[in-house]
This record gives sequence, C-alpha cells and structure tokens, in this order.
Amino acid sequence: MKHMTRIALVLGALTLAACANPGGSGSGPFSNPSANGITPGSVSDETSPAYFQQAIGDRILFEVDQSSLNEDARLVLLAQANWLMANTDYDAVIEGHADEQGTREYNLALGARRANAVKEFLVSQGVAGARLRTVSYGKERPIEICSDEACYAQNRRAVTVLSAAGLSG
Repeated sequence: MKHMTRIALVLGALTLAACANPGGSGSGPFSNPSANGITPGSVSDETSPAYFQQAIGDRILFEVDQSSLNEDARLVLLAQANWLMANTDYDAVIEGHADEQGTREYNLALGARRANAVKEFLVSQGVAGARLRTVSYGKERPIEICSDEACYAQNRRAVTVLSAAGLSG
C-alpha cells in the first residue's frame, strides 16, 4: 500500500508541475517551439503552409459563370503573392473549380480560366511563373453538395495548394 501511495504522490507532483507551466501552450512532449515560442509548421509560424492556408487564405470565390477577380479575391491574392515571394521554398498548384451546373466540358474550361486568372494575377505581382502550375477540376471535386446557391457559391473557387519548391510539377 505504501508503494502505491508513493507512486500516486509522484504522479500528482508531476501533474502539478506540468500544469504550472508559465507559458501555458507551446511546450510539452509534442511541441518543439523555437526561441520565440513559435512551433515550426504551426499556424503561428508565418512561414508554414498552415499559416498560408488559414491566415492568408488559400482560396477565392467567383460569381456564376465568371473567371474575373473581384476586389475581395484581389486582396487575398495580393497576400498570397507577398507570402510566396517571401517564402521561395514553396511552389504552388492553382486548382480551378466550378459548381455542378453546366456540362462537364464547360466546367473544366471555366475552372481552367479561373486558375489562369489567379496565376496571371500572382505573376503580375512578382511571383515567378515557373513556380506556379494550374489544373482544372471543373465540377468534379465539390466541397459542398446540394442544389442550393449557398453550396454552388462555395464550389465556384480557385484554391492555391503549396508544395515544396521543385515538386509541384
């Protein structure tokens, strides 16, 4: 019994020590924070794909049958361009998507126009064209499935997907 009590006391002390961490987050067996407390590869790491996807934004939306960029799209793409120019270890594949309305062929062409519009904008902002590749999925990869405008709107998009430089194509 004394042995079990001793084990319980040791475990309790270890638990209290873990809870008393003054930094709160960013420490423990599954993290590896740098000197500034930022975990490499996390959303807080401004050089990570997670940061690009969540803080910068990896997608823009389009209006029905359109491939022109609206002001909101341009703002996201400007941030993408700045991030890509600062993080040259990454290339990108720009995916063009369409909603389920229309034929497969029409939507593949529309997705291609959307992806190219994004690529052209990024290149116009200084991103090297050789770092960018486009692909159209048309209506083949919806993120929302229903016959409703709210779903259609989410599927009319271009998504910038990062890869290590030299691996995107």
